[in-house]
Amino acid sequence: MTFTVAIVGRPNVGKSTLFNRLIGKRMALVDDQPGVTRDRREGEAYLFDRRFRIIDTAGLEEAFDGSLEARMRQQTERAVEDADLVLMLIDARVGVMPIDEHFAKHLRRGKTPIALMANKCEGKVGDEGLIDAYRLGLGEPIPFSAEHGLGSSDLYDVISEHMLSAIEAKATAEVRVPPKDKIPEDKHLDDQSETQNDEDLGEDEFEGFEEGEKERGPLQLAIVGRPNVGKSTLINKLIDEDRLLTGPESGITRDAIAVEWEYKGRPLKLVDTAGLRRRSKIEDKIEKLSASDTIRALKYAQVVALVLDPDGVLDKQDLTIARHVIDEGRALIIVINKWDICKDKDAVMQRLKDRLLTSLPQVKGIPVVTISALKGHKLNKMLDMVLDVYDIWNIRLPTAGLNRWLAELLERHPPPAPGGRRIKLKYITQARARPPTFAISCSLPEDLPASYTRFLENNLRQTFDIPGVPLRMHMKKGDNPYAGKKKRNQ
Repeated sequence: MTFTVAIVGRPNVGKSTLFNRLIGKRMALVDDQPGVTRDRREGEAYLFDRRFRIIDTAGLEEAFDGSLEARMRQQTERAVEDADLVLMLIDARVGVMPIDEHFAKHLRRGKTPIALMANKCEGKVGDEGLIDAYRLGLGEPIPFSAEHGLGSSDLYDVISEHMLSAIEAKATAEVRVPPKDKIPEDKHLDDQSETQNDEDLGEDEFEGFEEGEKERGPLQLAIVGRPNVGKSTLINKLIDEDRLLTGPESGITRDAIAVEWEYKGRPLKLVDTAGLRRRSKIEDKIEKLSASDTIRALKYAQVVALVLDPDGVLDKQDLTIARHVIDEGRALIIVINKWDICKDKDAVMQRLKDRLLTSLPQVKGIPVVTISALKGHKLNKMLDMVLDVYDIWNIRLPTAGLNRWLAELLERHPPPAPGGRRIKLKYITQARARPPTFAISCSLPEDLPASYTRFLENNLRQTFDIPGVPLRMHMKKGDNPYAGKKKRNQ
């Protein structure tokens, strides 16, 4: 049983700070400006020996129209419905506000248990607000400081009490088991063929893998692109749920939000990111934090889907994002969204091919797919492409085959001899995968022209069928076995 706790409250009472403290890392964006959090963010939290799922929500707003604030409120209400316990925060330094009373009344009508927390109680400045919190009718408030961790033992007692109550309620519930003669022949209650999914034990929400480490977590797919190209809409359509905020407003997404899902039996972690604009155009502090969060998501992703708008396919900012993904060594696919409303499809595809050829020649064969996230067109094709490029990104080539390839290539196309000095390429091996990285023993690596290294990379791609992923090739000078040894007969 997974015990779920939702954090709610009006804007700027410290919900994201509490969320970060309970999960043990700075995952949610935090700033003094109210309304930073918009989407609900989930994480695995722990408090002493208690482990549970925690949900950070947007600030409660009294909006019931079609505005962005109203959609944020709906996301918060869904989190409350899914939770086993709600932590309602108030700012003890400010005291109880009318909007706190309004939403306390609203929460009392629901079925989810509520625990009231008077945050920012460090020192005596919050004493008056702590006493004032009793009039909300939510029981005894917990004095707390999310910034400093004060009051953690009191919070532990409250969470433990509700967690044990939930476990007892589940244990006492009646479970009806059908008679054996009613169980279909193809059902086996004691079938041991199914295994539990491995626990994601990464240090961050975006887990990295060390070389040689057995993969434990899901495939992490980051959805990136400029603002308002349909990234959140794409994820919502994939999971068939209004999980992420969407709308005509530009720049709705601020945090990098991860959603776990499964496709064809493969666990995936879909990471929605904030739209990336040109750095020179970013002036708002929150947008700078969002951009940094997106870059962090790219570093921990394994496959990145760059979503483009057909009206400005692969413009300067898109190329900047693509180059950053390649420099990070991540597998890349290009997704052209809104293809159903594109007027001149042939011209768009030709422009894309030209831009890839001239601006991203270092990675040939980047997969391209055209979709409609709103209508759900070709989403399966996109996901199949993700799985294919992920397998290529993980490719391991045998050393014997690599050296046969190198010997045959050198016989046909030996390296140049600048200044009359012959360059010898003696041995090649794959040093690592993710991305495929190769090391070649070279007598004079500093004299080998970059053009010949690119020739080797392109031929290696073609021979071993490694399209569309970054490829690294390092020239390593062999050690001189006689260096440092004294000459004989001296």
